[in-house]
Parts: sequence; structure tokens; C-alpha cells
Amino acid sequence: MTEAVENECREIVRPTTIFCDVDGTLLKHEGPMMGIATKDAKTIILPGVRAKLEEWDLKGYNLILTTGRRESARVATERQLARIGIAYDQLVMGISGGERYVINDTKPDSDDPTCFGITVKRNKGIEGVSV
Repeated sequence: MTEAVENECREIVRPTTIFCDVDGTLLKHEGPMMGIATKDAKTIILPGVRAKLEEWDLKGYNLILTTGRRESARVATERQLARIGIAYDQLVMGISGGERYVINDTKPDSDDPTCFGITVKRNKGIEGVSV
């Protein structure tokens, strides 16, 4: 690789990616998710969620939603999120309710971290989250 190409590659700014849980983080967690398939199921968006998602969207961040909901609930979950106007780039289903870790490498020319974790209180929203 030539020096010019290396410099050009280094200057490319990649968008920030946010992995964000659904239930208890964006939406009020009300126990088992069996009722999400019904049209009249109550969905409560937590404080600050709309504004924060809009902020991240305007910044060009990639939003990957994660949930412990089973893969068999994908269609109902997608409908629920669309109905309340939550846009995202990807939806990862079937993540257990246990501890979660993100493991990532550093860039070749830096020791700066490229991965961070933020834990919020259940059903309190993401209003104060800074990325």
C-alpha cells in the first residue's frame, strides 16, 4: 500500500455504532413479552428516548437494537417498533437476559479504546446518556 493510500484510509471517519437494548432501555419493561403480537398491546416509550434517537440519527450513528425477545417474535417486534416510530439499522433478537460484553480491537495506530459500555437503570430511559 502506498503512503498516500495509507493516509487516505486513516482519514476516513467511520460512523459510531450504538448497540441498544429494547425492553427496559427504550421501552417500558413490563415482564414477559407475550402480548407484543396484539395491536392493542400497550407500548410505553421511556423518557428521553425519542430525542436521544433523533440526536444519534442526525449525527449519522448506526443503531443496532438488541433484545432478549425470541426470534419467533421478530415480525411482532418490528411492527411494534414501526408503530411507535423507532427507526434502527439492525435488530438482533434472542440475546439472553444475562450479562453482556462487547469485545473489540484497537486501531493499528492507536491504543485508544474503540468500545465502551453504558448501563442504565431499568425503565428510566436514556435521556442522560452521552456518546
